[in-house]
Amino acid sequence: MKIKSSVFGPPRIQSKRTRAERFQRWLFQDSTRDSDHGGAYAHTEETPHQYSWWKVMCLTGVDYFSTLGYQPAIAAAAAGLLSPIATIVLVLVTLFGALPVYRRVALESPHGQGSIAMLERLFSRWNAKLLVLALIGFAATDFMITMTLSAADATAHVVENPFVPHWLGDYKVLITLAFITALCVVFVRGFSEAIGLAVVLVVVYLGLNVVVIVSAMMHVTDNPQVIDNWWLALTAQHTNPWLLAGLALLAFPRLALGLSGFETGVAVIPQIQGRLGDDPARPMGRIKGAHHLLTTAAVIMSVFLIASSFLTIWLIPLEAFEPGGPANGRALAYLAHEYLGEGFGTAYDISTVAILWFAGASAMAGLLNLVPRYLPRYGMAPAWASALRPLVLVITAAAWIITIIFDANVEAQGGAYATGVLVLITSAAFAVAISLRSRGRRGHSRFFGVIALIFTFTTLTNIVEKPDGVKIASVFILAILVISFVSRARRSFELRATTVHLDDAAYAMVKNAEVFHFIAHEPSPSADSEGRYTQKTEHARAANHLPENVEPFFIEVFVDDSSDFEGHLEVRGVRLGDHRILQVHSSNVPNTIAAVLLHIRNKTGRMPHVYFRWTEGNPIQNLLKYLLFGQGEVAPVTREVLREAEPDTKRRPWVHVG
Repeated sequence: MKIKSSVFGPPRIQSKRTRAERFQRWLFQDSTRDSDHGGAYAHTEETPHQYSWWKVMCLTGVDYFSTLGYQPAIAAAAAGLLSPIATIVLVLVTLFGALPVYRRVALESPHGQGSIAMLERLFSRWNAKLLVLALIGFAATDFMITMTLSAADATAHVVENPFVPHWLGDYKVLITLAFITALCVVFVRGFSEAIGLAVVLVVVYLGLNVVVIVSAMMHVTDNPQVIDNWWLALTAQHTNPWLLAGLALLAFPRLALGLSGFETGVAVIPQIQGRLGDDPARPMGRIKGAHHLLTTAAVIMSVFLIASSFLTIWLIPLEAFEPGGPANGRALAYLAHEYLGEGFGTAYDISTVAILWFAGASAMAGLLNLVPRYLPRYGMAPAWASALRPLVLVITAAAWIITIIFDANVEAQGGAYATGVLVLITSAAFAVAISLRSRGRRGHSRFFGVIALIFTFTTLTNIVEKPDGVKIASVFILAILVISFVSRARRSFELRATTVHLDDAAYAMVKNAEVFHFIAHEPSPSADSEGRYTQKTEHARAANHLPENVEPFFIEVFVDDSSDFEGHLEVRGVRLGDHRILQVHSSNVPNTIAAVLLHIRNKTGRMPHVYFRWTEGNPIQNLLKYLLFGQGEVAPVTREVLREAEPDTKRRPWVHVG
């Protein structure tokens, strides 16, 4: 047994270790973490493949147009006989509210940053960061519920198909989880953008919808009494036309799902082919294509929404839209089976399932683009967020939980979905209004301000009627805030400088120096006198044992925006009498000093020394001051940053404290 153990034991252990290492390498293979910059995240902007605007419209259309799979049924269930009139209100708000807002967003963010980036630019410091984190929470709600709701509706189309065994209806949750898991598998294996597939899915799906709608219209033409029956039933409930209009306005927030897709439309702008000679900062050819994309998609969707809302309410009894009813979550599929036969209906179901599933892929891609765009830059991304596959697994787990909570019910998730969509559109309208006002265009600003107020009313009404959406968004926001600040605290000892540059004066000082002894000096709000530097030098000689024969440098860090996490450092050389001073603006003091010391070591090959005084005050308070305001207990934090950045003690700059 001992021989077997000695012979076979170690290889098995080694094999297990090797498998574990291989799995870990595979899991973090797509990490965007850049170890060359002390743990900072790389922000390389790769130029994506670019296509004609109408092809890119199909890519965003898998999200936008797929709502036809469930929107008419949700509208009928929510507004009843008022559904067509409420849908007309929705279309008017789409064409004269959301569309102008996002055309303006496309003009101001032609690189796909979207309205969140506009708001980030309009605010500053922690206000901007916290606002962005909150909006990311609502965006996560939008994209997550897009995944789960689309998968749930795909399941509804599967189990309601007459050729599918009835017992599968008892496993809706499991089928929905299988669709979500399939998304996970696609992204974990490596998802490449498939414009061609999106074009095929959208063309086939819209083509089949045209056949269904034309067929239903022909049936209405042959049986015009269905229109009379609907109108009589509607006016029997509400005889006053103004009352009908008012009730339709009140019912409109329940139909807000029809507004989804605009934020996705802005996100795909970089994939639109522009004109030769476009200004990279303001590519008007690409912006024009984005305007064509948004307008065409909105018009196509408006036509389909109005036609489908009238036809479904005319031809399908209201009880069929109730939970468990044959038209619940699949009104147009119901008409396809009813008037075109089971064969065509099955083809329609397959097309709907495919586009709904691909809409989930679009939402997953949106999350994978959104989270790394902001959180790493804020220092608020944990280690797993720097790699594609761990983030996919976390998103999939969250989608599973949401699906189980809502029991894979399409209608139950409608409120949460609408909340995420409406908050993003509302924030975009406010961003456009504030941006135009800041540029002196008050007339346009007032117009978009009115649109923002309309969407604010719609959002608040939706929240009151269906609070599930804001509850889920609150959970996402809380989770993002907690994870973000824990991550920022854990990453607080990283080097944050993406690059360091010495200006000509600073380079001349460094180039001609034989030794580097730096005294950390807190900049004065007013102009510093030569005497202050002389006094600081005398203290360093007495308390820190600064050699008498050494003329030190001074290093000063001006903290501008402590909420920033990383960035470029521009070091400026200044002389005041005989004193040599290196000045740099940054978001924090310790990490900046450490980055400058390492840069000078690398450039000159000589080891720098830095001298500090102990900071007065409570160490816990000083630590909090460092985390929030970039200052506080500078000496030990600088030493810790250097220790993490340079494990070799012989190559680590010296820190002296007295």
